[in-house]
Amino acid sequence: MYTIAALYHFTRFDDPATIQGPLKDLCDAQGITGILLLAQEGINGTVAGPRAGIDALLTYLRALPGCADLVHKESFSEARPFGRMKVKLKKEIVTMGQPDVDPTASVGHYVEPADWNDLIRSPDVAVIDTRNDYEVAIGTFEGAVDPETASFRDFPAWWEENKERFHNKRIAMFCTGGIRCEKSTNFLMGQGIEDVYHLKGGILKYLEEVPQDDSTWEGECFVFDGRVSVGHGLKEGPHELCYACRRPILPEDMERENYERGVSCYQCVNETSDWDKGRFRERQKQIALSEKRGEVHMPYLPGGE
Repeated sequence: MYTIAALYHFTRFDDPATIQGPLKDLCDAQGITGILLLAQEGINGTVAGPRAGIDALLTYLRALPGCADLVHKESFSEARPFGRMKVKLKKEIVTMGQPDVDPTASVGHYVEPADWNDLIRSPDVAVIDTRNDYEVAIGTFEGAVDPETASFRDFPAWWEENKERFHNKRIAMFCTGGIRCEKSTNFLMGQGIEDVYHLKGGILKYLEEVPQDDSTWEGECFVFDGRVSVGHGLKEGPHELCYACRRPILPEDMERENYERGVSCYQCVNETSDWDKGRFRERQKQIALSEKRGEVHMPYLPGGE
């Protein structure tokens, strides 16, 4: 059984490059795979490994400057969720492209999962899903607004075009694990919006703590590991990944005429050229040959929150 830890923490790292090597060495030594992003604004990522290895990693991270109160969310999988370990240096741990946004300065009001339903059912509250379009497509909260953004960078422009829709409304925002809302709530506060709220711990914490019979969540939650999606109780969902476009698909989608493993699905069949599809077929052939030799290949997943 693999322990999966999703985590993020905003703090100031003057030179994140000095952390990168030791962090990668520790993960390799502990049998941990996944991805961690480091930037001057903090750390973000999802990793999986044995219980003792994850505990060792969390102890190491909380000893870093400003990280003593780092929190994480756990789930479990019988299959290895990641093929290898990556520790990457980035400009932002979640890319919004707004240099004035600073979650360490101020964020919206945190709302516990147990209190979320009452908030979003209030008539003066507008609920906004800050995730990407392919994530929203497989599940969201009832009544939530979908900005239909392809990336988090698109959110500020979407807000500017749509802000009049939310006049005299309190704004409640949510995302997978909470990290996007740290920035989106700070961004809205910088735009003069005072009553801004966000789901503490994100969708994952809500699905973990709120009983399904009491839930206002509809569908599945996309996750950035080999499980692809999870539902209530963080049980693995039915979705798989189209290796061509990296979007989630259902088993019945693989029965469609336009599906070819690693090459296309109904969502992307018209998005790539014949040359691209030929390249994908060659890649898939090499993966199949590697699997025959007993080598494990995990799908490349989109770049997280």
